[in-house]
Parts: sequence; structure tokens; C-alpha cells
Amino acid sequence: MNRTNKTTCLILTLFSTLTGLSADSECKQAYQANWESLKQYTIPDWYRDAKLGIFIHWGVYSVPAFGSEWYPRNMYLQDHEVYQHHLDTYGTQTEFGYKDFIPMFKAENYDPAAWARLFKQSGAKYIVPVAEHHDGFAMYDSDLTRWNAVDMGPKRDLIGDLAKAVKAEGLIFGLSSHRAEHWWFYEGGKTFDSDVQDEAYEDLYGPAYPKQTNPNGEFLDDWLARAVELVDKYEPQLIWFDWWIEEHAFVAYLQKFGAHYYNKAEEWGQEVVINYKDEAFPIEAAVYDIERGQLAGIRYPLWQTDTAVAKNSWGYTEGNDYKSVDSLVDDLVDIVSKNGVLLLNIGPRADGTIPQEDQDILLGIGEWLGVNGEAIYGTRPWKIFGEGPTEVIEGTFNDTKREGFSDQDVRFTTKDGSLYAIVLAWPEDQSVTIRSLGRESEHLDKAIGEVRLLGSKNKIEWVQSAAGLTVQLPDTKPCEHAFVLEVGFRE
Repeated sequence: MNRTNKTTCLILTLFSTLTGLSADSECKQAYQANWESLKQYTIPDWYRDAKLGIFIHWGVYSVPAFGSEWYPRNMYLQDHEVYQHHLDTYGTQTEFGYKDFIPMFKAENYDPAAWARLFKQSGAKYIVPVAEHHDGFAMYDSDLTRWNAVDMGPKRDLIGDLAKAVKAEGLIFGLSSHRAEHWWFYEGGKTFDSDVQDEAYEDLYGPAYPKQTNPNGEFLDDWLARAVELVDKYEPQLIWFDWWIEEHAFVAYLQKFGAHYYNKAEEWGQEVVINYKDEAFPIEAAVYDIERGQLAGIRYPLWQTDTAVAKNSWGYTEGNDYKSVDSLVDDLVDIVSKNGVLLLNIGPRADGTIPQEDQDILLGIGEWLGVNGEAIYGTRPWKIFGEGPTEVIEGTFNDTKREGFSDQDVRFTTKDGSLYAIVLAWPEDQSVTIRSLGRESEHLDKAIGEVRLLGSKNKIEWVQSAAGLTVQLPDTKPCEHAFVLEVGFRE
């Protein structure tokens, strides 16, 4: 709701209180279930300033720990390697179906307070665990399905416990829902003799319709009820939806959810975010998210990348192929320079422990942010995002396709009158020239007065010429990975 309307409603509400006359109905519900009303939405400053969040794919699929978090679908697709792996390891899908992993999902070593401390050390500002993935198992205390973590498996409200721990560390708590894809997720189990066809488990595996069919009203009503349940029980400040909500059948339900969530946030006195992919929401009504990809340039309004520390899977698997801290720091910098934020995923084990590789990556990023965070947190894009030869391949599922950034690749951010030039690799000759900051640059309207290297106490030698700003770096690196030059201007 925009500030003008909020003020008007406050005045009318006060008038109503004093006179006993009813206020305008629009003020009772700030948002209505239509796109025009939802376009009043304003992206909160906490989200603009946060820059880094942690995504958590953790569920029953972490028990087999093979392939990816899509194990429950792929184990019922007869031409998939996971199908054969399941046969060889657990037996036929009538003898041992996905449901039979649930008792093995115990989370016996789950320590949400330790998780939250790790996330704070990583430098992340908001935390988004998966509340329900495509598999249909709710990781929370649900009144809408018996297939939930309180009644089965861990017999614990995994989401609720994490919410308390995250908030205790002063971090923002969010949730993700992947329920939409459940419509077709187990369709393969209908094509051969499997437990998907057993009516006793229909409330877990169903509907299991072919992907090309439209979801019916019963499924959509249930989808909305589950999304609303998450909002009402846990008061998350961010809700992330996966891609299939872009199907036309969801439009009216997305409008109902958006109105409910935004109105609830007004009641709580909180500012919230909905993440969507593709064109599921109008750009004014929520925040656009790109899966495993980035943008080639600055985009307004704010946007988000969601990607994972592992290249091959979102959930835990044995032998995950991990990205380097260096590449993830570079991605964070590139995304922030283009008016984006990064939601970075980890995958805990079934017992509730976070693999050491995931921890090391998060701590490495946190160490870098400890030195250079002022060039990231609370910043805004500059006139241009940067310069350099390395091109980012725009779009989804391109996060591993770009070349590594070089010492000629520079990204810019700005805050409180300072310009930050973030150089994405340390040059061997300890000298860097930034062409966009040359004396005659069209991007500068003031002369450079000072250059400082974040994390270093050394005085930095620099000269500004027509060719650019040339900086001679000290012998000692202030940090690993990218480094930051703070540029101050003369008045």
C-alpha cells in the first residue's frame, strides 16, 4: 500500500474511532485480490539493503541422497538412472516407495540455534527454508496434511524451531513453497505397478496427473490453503514460490494469496516480499527471481537470483559438486551491482547436520563480507554496473556457463556519497586501471579526491588520467577473492 493511501486510511480510521461512523472499506483491507490493487506494493528497504539470503533445501529426499532433490519424482520414471538406482538399492517401488524414506528422516542432530549462528556468520540477512517441496511432505506443523514433520519422521516442527532461532539472531525469516508442482510430480508412478497407485497413500502422492493437464479447483484450493497456513502460523517476511505458479489456472489464487499476505503484513506492522519466476506476477506486485542465473545489466525494480553452493543439486547428495567461494563472491558482487540480491542455497543431511563443505563456503563468504560488507550492504547501483571483458550469460540455468572473472572486471556500487569499485581478481602486477573513472569520463560529475582500499591501512597511490583511474596496490592483500576500492569525490 502506498504512503498516501496509508495516511488517508489512518485519518479515516481515526475519524471512524472518534465519530462511530465506518471507515472506507478499502481501508479495512489495504489490498484487494486483483492485480491493480496488488501493484500498490512497495519493496521494503530491509530487502533492498540485505543483499544476501540463505535458501535451505532439506527434506525426506536427503535420506537417499542420490541424484538431486527430485529423487521422489525420478524414482518413478522408468527411463531415469534414479529408477534403476532405487531398484538396486531399496527394491521395487511396490516394496519400498518414497513414503518408506519418511521413518528414516529423523533429523536427530538438528540444532536450529547452531544453524542460525552459522547463517549470521555467513553475512546473510534473511533465511528461507523450504516449507514443502514438490514431494508433498510438509516440514512444519500442518493441519492440512498428515504427511508432516510433526506427525511423522522427526516428529518435530522443523520450520517453527528454525523460525525462533533465526529471529533470535536478528535475522529475517522467510519460507518457500514448491507445492504447485506436486500436481504432476508423481505421475510416473501411475504408469507401472507402484505404491503411487495405492489408495492408502493417495493423500501423499496424489493427484499425480500428467504434467500437461490443468490443475483442478480442489488442488488449487488446497494449494492456497497451504500457502495461507504458512503465513498465518509462522509470519514469514518473505515467501518464495517455484515456477509452476505461472500456469494460468493459478492467477486468481495468486491474487487471493497476495492480498491475504500483504494485508496480514499490515496487521503485523511488517514489510514483506513475494518472490516469483517468469511472469507469474506483474513486476509491480512482487519481486522477480531468476533461478541459477543472472542479468547482463542493471534492472529496475529490484530482482533476485536463487542459486546453490552445489552445481548438481539443491538438496544434499553424496558427492555434491561444489562451487568455489571465489566464484560465489564474484556472483554476489555482480548481482548487487545490477540491483539484485542473492539467495544462496545449502543442503543439510537427513540427520540435520550441515555438510562441512557447505559450512566452509558460507564462512568464506562471511569472512569476505567482514572486510568488504560496506560495499555491499545498503548500497545501490551506480550509473553503470561495471566494466571488463567477461560477459555474463543472461537468463536461467546459466550460473556455471560464464568464464571466471578477471582483474579487468570491475563492478560498482554506491552509498552515502561514496563509490565502491569492486575488482574481481587481484592483479599480478598489483596495478589496476579503471577506465570508467578516467578524468574525462561521462559518468563522473566530480573530481576524485580520495581512494581507499577496504581492509588495508596502507595509503594507496593513485592517479586519474584520461585513460582511467590507476591504482597501485600494496604488497599485502586485505582479503581473499575480490577487493574493494572506495572512491571519494571532491566537493
